[in-house]
Amino acid sequence: MRLSRFVVALLAGALFAASGCSTSADDDSVDSQPAGHTHAADGSPATLLVGDGTQSVEVGYQLAEVRVPGGAGEPGRVSFKIKRYDGSTVRDFKVEQTKRLHLYVVRTDLAVYRHLHPTMSQDGTWSAALTLPKAGNYRVVAQFVARDEGGNSDHLMLGSTTTVPGAWTREPLPKSRDGDDGTVEVAARGTVTVGDDGRLELEVRDSSSGPVDLGSYLGSSAHVTGFQTRTGAAVHMHPLGQPEVNRDATRLRFHTEFEEPGDYRIFVQVRVDGFLHTVPVTLTVRSGARGS
Repeated sequence: MRLSRFVVALLAGALFAASGCSTSADDDSVDSQPAGHTHAADGSPATLLVGDGTQSVEVGYQLAEVRVPGGAGEPGRVSFKIKRYDGSTVRDFKVEQTKRLHLYVVRTDLAVYRHLHPTMSQDGTWSAALTLPKAGNYRVVAQFVARDEGGNSDHLMLGSTTTVPGAWTREPLPKSRDGDDGTVEVAARGTVTVGDDGRLELEVRDSSSGPVDLGSYLGSSAHVTGFQTRTGAAVHMHPLGQPEVNRDATRLRFHTEFEEPGDYRIFVQVRVDGFLHTVPVTLTVRSGARGS
């Protein structure tokens, strides 16, 4: 079992490409499920996150009955259930970042990325519309806060690998620390290191290399999540302060807790002029001293 502090504070809505944009209507809506999570003094959720999305079973919970569309380019649905150790289906979830569950669908070479907010039916089946543009091996990762029979909350990230049939080859990972979706540019600045109290600085610009005015996105201004290229482990960053708008860029700062050095593919999500943009950036994390 892998146990790490949950440090994500901002989660995205449904995305249509690894670098692209959307105007999904539910990006800032709140699920009808009452009672959200509590936060520690620094703004991070008070509960710990168990798992990093590389295992389908953690501490008595299982990501089960995972299904994805049967072919590349075919409109369909992703579906699954969250089950307990005794085989019963979990139906009681707390709202986390305005949603009861956040779902990532990522090809194992990180060339395709989706972040969805599925809905749950009465029998506990979660599902969402999904079209995957390419064949290959995909990891389906669910992040949620479930209530157990005693009313306690368990914060988990579970993942399961599945395959979309068809010929495919792994795409090489872009090495640039800068990302560009044609409208929004994102650049990583400074050195990012392993440790419990790291920092990540991002500069966000428009196509004319000027600052951007970031709109509300699930009640916040930006979201960053990513995956280690070697293991596929999911990582998250906690925003520090408000965006800083300068003449040449909008600057964002994040608190990080990388456990291992290496290359990571991070996905930066911002809303500009009503559109949700997802810009991937390759990030190299250096060795460094861990915090307390």
